[in-house]
Amino acid sequence: MARKRKIPLRKCVVTKEMKPKQELIRIVRTKEGEVFVDLTGKRNGRGAYLTKRLDIIEEAKKRKVLEEQFKVKIAGELYDQIKEMVED
Repeated sequence: MARKRKIPLRKCVVTKEMKPKQELIRIVRTKEGEVFVDLTGKRNGRGAYLTKRLDIIEEAKKRKVLEEQFKVKIAGELYDQIKEMVED
């Protein structure tokens, strides 16, 4: 009998739902304070996950969820970049 692989779950910082990593976008803040989208899911730094839905990303921007998570100011361009990834 083939063993079922465990699917890694992560929590969306907006909805607080646990979801498989594939359904989420990882945002990372490095020690230097840079914040960017982590496409590999393996970059060093503090990670936060967002559900791949436009309304969730809008909500994160409005409530400044990522700024709270990372304790840094976040540029609007980052949200635009995330939205582009979701729309594709």
